[in-house]
Parts: sequence; structure tokens; C-alpha cells
Amino acid sequence: MTSILIKDTTREEREQIVAESIGNINGLCDGCMSGLVEMYQDYIDGKKEIRDINMEFRARYESGMEAPKKKGCGYMT
Repeated sequence: MTSILIKDTTREEREQIVAESIGNINGLCDGCMSGLVEMYQDYIDGKKEIRDINMEFRARYESGMEAPKKKGCGYMT
């Protein structure tokens, strides 16, 4: 696969891209992996590109904007 863009991938391919990028999503180390999977759900669903999700996350992190509250290594909504 040469492109990870939504227009160039199927839903199944996007699920595989996220799973391979994150690692063992079934391990769910106290909820941290499930939070990451949820973060990329819009990409899997074909709504947002990965780069947009990452840019939004980084903008919240660097600016201190309100983001989901963290509990342990997982996120609460």
C-alpha cells in the first residue's frame, strides 16, 4: 500500500493501518489503547484524514485547550 489517504483505502485497510500503527490494540493496557483507537475512529470511518486528527491533537496539547480528561492511561469523556 502506498497511500494511507481515505480516498485510496477501504475501511478494512484503514482499520489495519491504525491497528499496525498503534500495536496490540487487544492488550488494552488499562484502557490506553482503547482511547487511541477511539481517537482514530473518524479516520477508520472515512470522516477525517490521519494528519488532521494528529494536527488537532497536537494543537490541543500545545495550546492547553480543553481536551478529554485523562484517568490513568485512558481518557474519560
